[in-house]
This record gives sequence, structure tokens and C-alpha cells, in this order.
Amino acid sequence: MTGHRLVVPALLAWLALSPWTASASTQQHVHFVTGDGVSIAATLYLPSRPGPAVVLIHMQTRSRQDWEAVGPRLADAGLVALAIDLRGHGASDPRPTGPSAKDGGIVADLRAARNYLATRREVTPGKVGLLGASIGANLAVVAAAADPTVRSIALLSPGLDYQGLRTQANLNRYGDRPALLVGSREDAYVMITLRRLSSEGTGVREQLVLDGAGHGTTMLARQAGLVGVLVDWFKRTLL
Repeated sequence: MTGHRLVVPALLAWLALSPWTASASTQQHVHFVTGDGVSIAATLYLPSRPGPAVVLIHMQTRSRQDWEAVGPRLADAGLVALAIDLRGHGASDPRPTGPSAKDGGIVADLRAARNYLATRREVTPGKVGLLGASIGANLAVVAAAADPTVRSIALLSPGLDYQGLRTQANLNRYGDRPALLVGSREDAYVMITLRRLSSEGTGVREQLVLDGAGHGTTMLARQAGLVGVLVDWFKRTLL
């Protein structure tokens, strides 16, 4: 597949008007431990039958609560969703000190999340998506480049380099797998990033540019219909 850009304000408007009823998905609060001994708290959203999984990765200083509108919608669409608290955030353990604190250790948090999903019988083996916001978007690209079981990613407000998590070369290594790139027009650094990332790798690169939507998961509240766009993306690329 060859890459391309897609700006879809009309689709967002349509989704804002589309009906949606209260979620019937099952939620579980779970914990798992990283390779360096950090306990990670997460919320698991389960559909009515086994399906692919999507890991939800929040912004700096935030928590998994930012994804409360997204997790149930993914589950209702037939996808398992796992919203995690990165170390030092929410109900997860603090960041450890010493050698294990290198790079904040958050790469290990996401690796542990994917390992945890592999133990769940509700998850279709080998079909995982990653949805990240801000530094969580960068983390998603780094993790996906190294893991062939990650079949699709969606990035809200990625940057070229957040705390050493670099996207450009890693998205190129991600190769022919699809990526959705989302940013708000007034977010100058993100707009530079989206322009550069849109040509990295050989897979589909759909780009959604919003107006006045803010940064990262803030866009979920400010832009009606964005949740539906994200759910549709993972339905198309994972189911």
C-alpha cells in the first residue's frame, strides 16, 4: 500500500450526528508488573466476544481516565481496549530511581501492557493496535516499530522527539502497516511533525487536521466525532 493524506471534517460532522447508546461493555480494573518491577494500573474494556486489542496511552501528567469516552466505544465495536496509567501517573507505581529510571521507563510499561494482553483469552493473538496522545503517541510509534504484532496505530498530537522518543525513523521502520495522524492546526510543532511523518514508511498514512481542537486528548472533548473516527479507524484496520 502507498501512503496518502486524508482530511475529513465532513466525516467528523456526520459522526457528531450519528446515534450512539450507552455502552454495554464489561470493564475490569487490572494490574500487571513491568520487567523492572513497576506495578501498572489499567482499565480493561471487554467486548461480548474475543477480538483484537487496542492499548490506550495518555499524555504526560495525565492518566487513563482521559480515555473513558473511548474504551467503551472500542469494546462496543468488538475490540478489547486497555487504558493504562504510565508509571508515576494515576494509580500506577511511582517511577523508580537508579538505572531502571532511564528514559522514564515508560517503554517498559507499554511492553508489559502488550505482554499482559497476550495472556487474555479475550484477545485475538497477533492483532494489536496502539492509540497514543502527545508523548503517548511517540511511545506508540517506538513500540510499534519493534513489535510486528502491532498492526495499526493512531497518533494524537505526535512530536518528532519527546524525551528521546523519536517518531520519524521509527515510523519508517513501522513500514507498510497503517497509521492515522491527528493534530490541530494551531499546534505548530505537531503540524510540522505531521508533514514529516506523512511520508515515512510505505503503508497508508491517513492525516486528520482539526481547527481549534487543542493538544492530545483535549481534542476528544473539543472535537465532536473524533472518538467515532478513532473507533472506525481501528475497526477498518484490525477487524
